[in-house]
Amino acid sequence: MARAGFHPNRSVIEIADILRLHGQDYARVHAAHLGRVERRVMSAITACRTAILGGHVEACDDCGATRIAYNSCRNRHCPKCQGQARTKWLTDRQAELLPVPYFHLVFTLPAPIAEIAFQNKTIVYTILFKAAADAMMALAANPRRLGAKIGGLAVLHTWGQALTHHPHVHCVVPGGGLSSDGTRWVAARPSFFLAIKPLSRLFRRLFLERLQAAFDARMLGFYTNLTHLADRNAFAAHVQTMHRIDWLVYAKKPFGGPARVLAYLGRYTHRVAIANSRIKALDDDHVAFTWKDYRQNGAVAALLRPRYGQQRNCQAGRHRAVSIEDRSGTASRSRDTGSCPPRPY
Repeated sequence: MARAGFHPNRSVIEIADILRLHGQDYARVHAAHLGRVERRVMSAITACRTAILGGHVEACDDCGATRIAYNSCRNRHCPKCQGQARTKWLTDRQAELLPVPYFHLVFTLPAPIAEIAFQNKTIVYTILFKAAADAMMALAANPRRLGAKIGGLAVLHTWGQALTHHPHVHCVVPGGGLSSDGTRWVAARPSFFLAIKPLSRLFRRLFLERLQAAFDARMLGFYTNLTHLADRNAFAAHVQTMHRIDWLVYAKKPFGGPARVLAYLGRYTHRVAIANSRIKALDDDHVAFTWKDYRQNGAVAALLRPRYGQQRNCQAGRHRAVSIEDRSGTASRSRDTGSCPPRPY
């Protein structure tokens, strides 16, 4: 992070500071690729808690001291407007948790598929949710596996700690489900939920089948370095290559209890691409921020990005979350959070 002449401009640097300093230049350079939603987010973040949005005067009844408090933008991408929403979300979800152990699974798209997802976010992320949910439900329903109808909550994460595009779905699932007749609870083993290799292969097959169907229905677009995939033969060859590689599905140890489940989910359901606390320095050319390198056991490092690194914050946006539930069962009482597309299953 050390670089000659590179120092923090103030004690606390915010995303709003970066946008105020470089936002107009960025919008001009990327005018052809910056959509209405991204422009609205940039405007909201820069105006948040400033005189632009108006405010009110707070007065102390005892000493008479007054202060001006400016209004918040309440945009769901603003890093300063997530506290109350997170608290409400956690409270609402408390009643929906079951008194059983929980498991945490992560479904990650390989890099060549992530490139397609970046240019076709809505359709590919919907396929990702559906493939992950259906793979878990199908495998769990198998009598040789769990033999139960399961449910849970899935949260989409589209960026990594270094603000690179890294789409993956976090799934928090109860350790068990309802029997096929819906009359009893079928508990999973204390430290084992579903076999990872069969789950990964099923997830890969379901995803690629639906991706091929989307291509056949002309629902996908290919641009810049992916234009060659618009050709049917090239796309088919690409899909076949993806069938031959391993897809990453990761299952963590079961959570310690409902409180830890909620705490974990809260960090993902109300988080933007980067928190203000991670931004360490800003100048005319670069932004420095900290990130955790999970390949090095979560070691914290500093990273310099060119000033147009705010592009990653605009592109990443916020999570989407959906509930996972059997079509005919009630194994989970989780519901959509309200920030997701229509439930795809």
